[in-house]
Amino acid sequence: MEQQKEMVKPKTMDELIQGLYRIYSSKDIDVKEVQDLMESYDSNPQDWKQYAKFDPYRYTRNLVDKGNGKFNLIVLCWGEGHGSSIHDHTNSHCFMKMLQGQLKETLFDWPDDKSEGSMVQRSERILLENTVAYINDSMGLHRVENVSHTEGSVSLHLYSPPFDLCQTFDQRTGHKNTVKMTFTSEFGQKIKSPSTASQENN
Repeated sequence: MEQQKEMVKPKTMDELIQGLYRIYSSKDIDVKEVQDLMESYDSNPQDWKQYAKFDPYRYTRNLVDKGNGKFNLIVLCWGEGHGSSIHDHTNSHCFMKMLQGQLKETLFDWPDDKSEGSMVQRSERILLENTVAYINDSMGLHRVENVSHTEGSVSLHLYSPPFDLCQTFDQRTGHKNTVKMTFTSEFGQKIKSPSTASQENN
């Protein structure tokens, strides 16, 4: 009988990243193993504050690690009232861990190409600090929002494989638009001149 690998609880963000490299060095990735590892890390602002770049007008995407080509790790900073559009994940796995504050996640069905009209909302939930959410395109589409008027939120996202483009959707019509993913900072350093192309931060 094959012995199950014992997971070592990461005490720091660096140890979490090392654990992710171990998982993604394998050919077969277990989604639950990734989720369990991310949940086992207790958020400590000392670990991630160097990556947390807020913007007064929109939420930001801040690259932490490029992984080993199989994933990337990004800190997202959400000011009061900031939110994403409804979007897909380009056939990637998306893990989202709350580092600070709360976010509301709303799930939607994929729009039917033949029909016009408002997209079907399936569910919504509040994600609390240290919880991990998971989504892929077979599960539907989602929108993420910081609904607080007093507190910013910070979340850690793992995308596997990484992607540069995604589709956003108009909730009223279901019409989609392909947008380029951009970063506000990489490895703690702000990027001076972000692209002016159509952008989506999530």
